[in-house]
Amino acid sequence: MSDISPTSPPAGLSSGPGAEPPEPLLEVRNLRVSFPTRTGVTQAVRGVSFTVGREKLGIVGESGSGKSMTGRSILRLVPRPGQVTADRLSFLGEDLLTASEKRLRDIRGRRVSMVMQDPKFSLNPVMTVGRQIAEAYRVHSDADAAEAKRRTLEMLEAVRIRDPERVWGLYPHEVSGGMGQRIMIAMMLIPNPDLLIADEPTSALDVTVQMQVLAILDDLCSSRGMGMVFISHDLNLVASFCDRVLIMYAGRVVESCRASELHMAQHPYTRGLLASLPRLDDDRTELPVLTRDPSWAEEDR
Repeated sequence: MSDISPTSPPAGLSSGPGAEPPEPLLEVRNLRVSFPTRTGVTQAVRGVSFTVGREKLGIVGESGSGKSMTGRSILRLVPRPGQVTADRLSFLGEDLLTASEKRLRDIRGRRVSMVMQDPKFSLNPVMTVGRQIAEAYRVHSDADAAEAKRRTLEMLEAVRIRDPERVWGLYPHEVSGGMGQRIMIAMMLIPNPDLLIADEPTSALDVTVQMQVLAILDDLCSSRGMGMVFISHDLNLVASFCDRVLIMYAGRVVESCRASELHMAQHPYTRGLLASLPRLDDDRTELPVLTRDPSWAEEDR
């Protein structure tokens, strides 16, 4: 996939020399997610800090690194008995930690949307996909059924689904994996959110469909001035698609840099990940083994 240039700031957000930097959409400072267990407290996320503007931020890490839990904690969707704490967790200056459940329901979907892993399986199997997308729109607006259907058909077309009228009446089991992915993206974006959290939205797709879905997401981010947190285990994919990259290991951010500077990574874990990536021009018969150092994930002192 060719390099994708950073999203231009939307109208009204100045980025010229001497201009005040725009307020970040999301600010996360010293985020922690813990789970009480029989043997003590397990820290799934430990002291993670970052900001997200109207850009594409990639979070990369192996399974169990805490990247998905970080995404869920932003909207306080961590399953019980998990506990979320932070020095600051705010969306457009509003504190998400102290927000009431009623206020969070208003923010979820309408202002911040999240596409879960294997999103097709999040669809209701006994409702047509069109009705489900329209319902998501009506929950966050005062639109009637006719207006909701019109907006749904527009959104299906925006995610490059052919013949939206036909797809409106299909059930989830009647659509392919790639189309199911696009349908979920349409459902999450129909309220026109400011921020999209995408948790491995292309992991179950073949490479061709994966590139098509990423092209759709990139186009929607650019045209809407939307921010995105893109969570993945695929370092190559994130490096080519996102503007900035966070590398997570054992619940911590071990490296943060612009995607274009990832080849100059300093942390040994990031360098190990880069060295283990196969290349078409690589004549090695074996990929290097990533040797882990316990100091990368030192316990809090």
